[in-house]
Amino acid sequence: MPTNAFANLDPAQKVQILPRHLAGPGAVDPRTAWAFPFDEGWIFGQAKDGTAAAFSPCLRLQTNFHPQPEKPRKGTWTIGMYRTPFTPAAWTTPPTWAVTFDATTPVEILRDVHTELLDLYLEDRPSDRDRLFEDETAAYEAYVPLLARGWSHDVKTDGTQTFLTPEGLGGIRHQYAERRSGASTWLSWGGYPSEPHWKAHFSFGTPTTLVAAFTASLVSTEPLHRTVQDVPAQTCSALYIASTTANQLHGNVSVASPPPAPFSGRHR
Repeated sequence: MPTNAFANLDPAQKVQILPRHLAGPGAVDPRTAWAFPFDEGWIFGQAKDGTAAAFSPCLRLQTNFHPQPEKPRKGTWTIGMYRTPFTPAAWTTPPTWAVTFDATTPVEILRDVHTELLDLYLEDRPSDRDRLFEDETAAYEAYVPLLARGWSHDVKTDGTQTFLTPEGLGGIRHQYAERRSGASTWLSWGGYPSEPHWKAHFSFGTPTTLVAAFTASLVSTEPLHRTVQDVPAQTCSALYIASTTANQLHGNVSVASPPPAPFSGRHR
């Protein structure tokens, strides 16, 4: 593959690319990121400035999108889970656990996490379990797929372990000891560590099942659809082009073969 696989492509050219963590955000749309059945009691609202919120029918689960186009990472996506129904009067009350993504996180990864979130919510309704608060998924289910994809693994005596992508332009840090409420048990990023394209934080208490859905999507070998102009310029040399459309080519384009088949992880 050439140093820059996009050099001979028109900016409007559509491509399918890997790895996912370097693909750029894609189409930022709450209805694309949130897999909730809004025709079945879920509440959705969006302001003129693009700010959006969604609530579960029980009002314990809340998701938000707060766009900040003037900021480098363009805003935030958040998930908050409360033990009692959320009300405007309790606006300043922090959730029991929370997940935060920069708006520059690939939207396909966001959708996979929210799809898993919906599955957990629906599983709990007819049962006496509450996996959104008492998830028994082991931490290794979140990081074994990373190791299977060639990510490096470094364990520190301070209670953290770090996993880095093969090219070094992404990673996950897991705080496996000395956990405390409000802390980020899992932290992930894509891009150069000093100036990442995006970050994701999973607080203490977040169901490990959601983290596992995140990592499975992160290392998936299903390419993401983008236009050349939407690909982050700083790290485009580390991307594979899995395929292109037939038009808008400006010369010979090298199309990389996709990586090996994905690790067989948790399927729902």
